[in-house]
Amino acid sequence: MNENFFALLESHFPADRSQCGIETLHGVHYTWDDLERGTAQIANLLASLKLPPGARVAAQVEKSPEALLLYLATLRAGYVFLPLNTAYREAEAGYFFDNAGPSLIVCDPANLAWVSRVARETCRAIVLTLAADGASGTLIDEAQRQPVEFQTVPRAADDLAAILYTSGTTGRSKGAILSHRNLSSNALTLHDYWSWSADDVLIHALPIFHVHGLFVAAHGALLAGARMLWLPKFDASEVIGLMPTATVFMGVPTMYGRLLAEPAFGEDVCANMRLFVSGSAPLLLETFREFQERTGHTILERYGMTETNMLASNPYDPNHGGRLGGTVGMALPGVSIRVVDDRGNLCAPGEIGGIEVHGPNVCLGYWRAPEKTMEDFTPDGWFKTGDVGRFGGTTAGVKAPPSYLTIVGRNKDLIITGGFNVYPKEIEGFIDALPGVAESAVFGVPHPDFGEAVIAAVVARPGSVLVEAEIIKLLKQQIANFKVPKRIHVVPELPRNVMGKIQKNVLKQTYSE
Repeated sequence: MNENFFALLESHFPADRSQCGIETLHGVHYTWDDLERGTAQIANLLASLKLPPGARVAAQVEKSPEALLLYLATLRAGYVFLPLNTAYREAEAGYFFDNAGPSLIVCDPANLAWVSRVARETCRAIVLTLAADGASGTLIDEAQRQPVEFQTVPRAADDLAAILYTSGTTGRSKGAILSHRNLSSNALTLHDYWSWSADDVLIHALPIFHVHGLFVAAHGALLAGARMLWLPKFDASEVIGLMPTATVFMGVPTMYGRLLAEPAFGEDVCANMRLFVSGSAPLLLETFREFQERTGHTILERYGMTETNMLASNPYDPNHGGRLGGTVGMALPGVSIRVVDDRGNLCAPGEIGGIEVHGPNVCLGYWRAPEKTMEDFTPDGWFKTGDVGRFGGTTAGVKAPPSYLTIVGRNKDLIITGGFNVYPKEIEGFIDALPGVAESAVFGVPHPDFGEAVIAAVVARPGSVLVEAEIIKLLKQQIANFKVPKRIHVVPELPRNVMGKIQKNVLKQTYSE
């Protein structure tokens, strides 16, 4: 049996392959036949390059249907896909080229000069180009001369399929190595759990160098034989215009905030939609509630990581439970999640501890970093996520069932001040509930007496004026004094990476004095 993940996807393509699989904003249609032939041509091109077994194919290209075909063709040809953030520049790309050692790099034509130079200095890879329009570049020019048939290369379930580097917001990026089993197990689980069908239409507005856009969203549509409405990037007005003809939307919290800022966004626009999914960063409880009120839909928040794909999800089926704001729901079928204390003992419901996970979705380890792999896996094979959370407990006055997981923060974000543990997400919840506050980020900085001082950066709502002393006074009425920030910095916006995660390392550097 061929356990190449592409073989699984292809087996779910519709019987009528003349149907549209991807539609762009400009009305260009890619049929399922186009996807099959396009991946075959690129796979034939890769095979003609005589890349070594297990070769990595790096892609630092703008989002286009052809960029997705490159990913699928890499799997189909039996190679390993390495997607890279398009924002990376020479020094950053040099690290990834040197660490991953790709045999082929595909880049935007505008970056060809510096990519070629860095490739010569690091991995000596072949370099091809793919333009943002997807219709030009040496990759497409050469692929179009290849045959339109290709026999998918057999792969075992544990063979390497992709390397995805962590976001690196707290340190040097690590390459999570993901197998064909990792991809297939998660795709099949989400297909059933979120009730995907061939009748679905996905608005795809996420980048495809990240798990959320490349795996969760694209895999879901491909495995269902569902149509994708393909946007090169998120634009609130464009997304709203597409919703009457769509059924599924996946986004990060900032996207939902921008949708709610549009006066035209409301219940009528969403009448045909069946599922809104949020991930990659915590969703503000206020956004969750406002979205519910405006649209009549409840956002489904889920929990996943680069190293693990998806781990937990609020239920899609109401018979399995409600969707609770502030939680990420229950462990997905086939996935095990535990919360443990510092000694590795299981925490009781409501107790905060480190989150560890196990399942066929969890990566095999880190690329060329055996010491990191040993550090992040327990002796009994569980992956230490680095996240802190609890099962059950109460969030915003709502008691969660003991099977529901709430993320409290990251281990690395934990603040120890005067010997007391402070979990930033708890404090952020109190600050965000104050009048005039749009959002906040709590972090620790060195302090000569306390070891660390609790600091907050706060964004005001439009038209509101926030005063540091007033915020501190209100917080002292609600939480223990050691949890109250020593300083409150009112800022126009919080620094975020491309997936919407707040970069607390940037805040710590800015306010460390």
